[in-house]
Amino acid sequence: MRNLMAGLVALGLFFFALGLVSTLRFHRRRRDRERRELQGAGRAVIAEIPTKHGLTLFVADEDYFYCGDTAILKDDIRLARVLINGSPIASYTARRAPSDAPGSAGTFADRPKGIAHDRWDVLVGTNAGNTLVECGSIRERVSQELARRVFDVVKADMEHRDAIAECDEPTPPGATTLAP
Repeated sequence: MRNLMAGLVALGLFFFALGLVSTLRFHRRRRDRERRELQGAGRAVIAEIPTKHGLTLFVADEDYFYCGDTAILKDDIRLARVLINGSPIASYTARRAPSDAPGSAGTFADRPKGIAHDRWDVLVGTNAGNTLVECGSIRERVSQELARRVFDVVKADMEHRDAIAECDEPTPPGATTLAP
């Protein structure tokens, strides 16, 4: 009788494990399909940010960044900041942005979670307002790396657009240029 009960428990655990494996496989296939659809639409996945409701993708195409359903026009980005518990630790302001650009002083409310759960976010300021990319407080290194990846990509795009804007500016009359 005891062997029969142990066999039934083992069989139950086997079916439970089988269910977990099939669920994980289903979610992996759905995520892969979503990535292929995004790549087919000309978008690149920058980061997969874990949230309470699953994964939020931070993606980019030629003209926009997308954080979930929020679209951020790249030409309008004037400010990018990495925030830890609401306090900026790294910042980049576009050279092409006027110093009194809207959102240049924008911050979000501090949400203290304690020392063990530092909250990592990226603030992207545009002419239209600010967007907070919540990178989470899963574990310090995971959330920090997500925030750093998002910030680095946004900053690199801003620097690229600043360089293009400087090249497109006409040389003022009487100014000399150095030949390469």
